[in-house]
Amino acid sequence: MTKNLLAAAEQGAARAQFILGNMHRHGDGVPQDDAEAVRWYRLAAEQGYAKAQHNLGILYDDGQGVARDYAEAVRWYRLAAEQGLARAQYSLGLMYTIGWGVPQDHAEALRWLGLAAEQS
Repeated sequence: MTKNLLAAAEQGAARAQFILGNMHRHGDGVPQDDAEAVRWYRLAAEQGYAKAQHNLGILYDDGQGVARDYAEAVRWYRLAAEQGLARAQYSLGLMYTIGWGVPQDHAEALRWLGLAAEQS
């Protein structure tokens, strides 16, 4: 990890925080640590960084670095999906399809999945 990246993240740069989250999630240049990935993703996600919101949703969905919490996963997926992130729209659509974290709703699932598909 470069000192510049860490310095930028510590100064609040959401993109740098997102990159550090990815590095910790995948063990890229740092020890793999899901809890540390959650910490960095959350900092970026709380600033509205859609990719970090989506990845934080994935960690809640899978219970990696945090207790599994489908409702919290849906909350983060929705924030990113509403910004137009296709991956988040797809993830949110799946949650409605299955009924995890939200009541099962096929019409809502199709709406989100359709929005994601329009971008592919």
